[in-house]
Amino acid sequence: MSFAHPYILLLLALPLLLGVWEWTRRSPNLVLPFDHAGVRSGRVLGRLMVLVNLLPALILAVSILVLAGPQRLSNEERERELSNIQFCLDVSGSMTSPFGDGSRYDGAMAAIDQFTTFRKGDAFGLTIFGNEVLHWVPITKDASAIRLATPFLRPERMPPFFGGTQIGKALEECRKVLISRPEGDRMIILVTDGFSYDLGNGRALEVSTQLAKDKIVVYVIQVADEALPDEMHTIAEITHGETFAAGDPAALSTVFKHIDQMQAARFKPPTRDFADQFRPIALVGLVITGLHLVALLGLRYTPW
Repeated sequence: MSFAHPYILLLLALPLLLGVWEWTRRSPNLVLPFDHAGVRSGRVLGRLMVLVNLLPALILAVSILVLAGPQRLSNEERERELSNIQFCLDVSGSMTSPFGDGSRYDGAMAAIDQFTTFRKGDAFGLTIFGNEVLHWVPITKDASAIRLATPFLRPERMPPFFGGTQIGKALEECRKVLISRPEGDRMIILVTDGFSYDLGNGRALEVSTQLAKDKIVVYVIQVADEALPDEMHTIAEITHGETFAAGDPAALSTVFKHIDQMQAARFKPPTRDFADQFRPIALVGLVITGLHLVALLGLRYTPW
């Protein structure tokens, strides 16, 4: 055990001197008349009362120890590094196509919700896009916000200008969100089912280069049986991500589990710090104070 203010421990000399004085001092003698009676010396009772009189000195010592600020080394813990994960979800009209028991949108949202349960401690955001982009859920550790958004973002409810697919615009907007985060890894999980015309003519290379410069990894998931366009492979390769094709809900769930394993949680080096350790000393002080209060009911000198 260490102390935050060790110089205060010098005051322990006071209770020590008080204890020595109490143990060695001679109490005043009182002569009482006892006719024809044998009086015992009472040494045992006398020593017991001396011990009782030492209790205030012990209470003073405990108080000084508390003022000195007892500390201990805290338990070694590994702190998890934060990952900022931005879901970029296509809500164009084609996402209403059948996909298992529901639509492609239903399968994507179910897989996203499941993925958030794998990554406790990370922060998630949700951006939807068609021809326009809307940041629906800001990056937060409260993953329930994404789950509760499911009924409101169905492609059938989107306005007409969300009908197309502009992945390049959506990735640029997600990049702006992620670079505003002061700490943690940055990741975009793009879920789409179509080709984006705004990634042609070298635009895919330009967007992915900027994402890589900002240290943003992009994973591309296509919820369709068709092969992914070359532009998707370019984005994933340059940002050190990967592309996946999921033709059914089971495959989509497997893809998200695979991403979780690839982008495993990282931990900061363990740190050791001091924490207050008042409890044991305070308990000792409480016990001594209780004994002193009990002793005051009868175990004390009464020279009359």
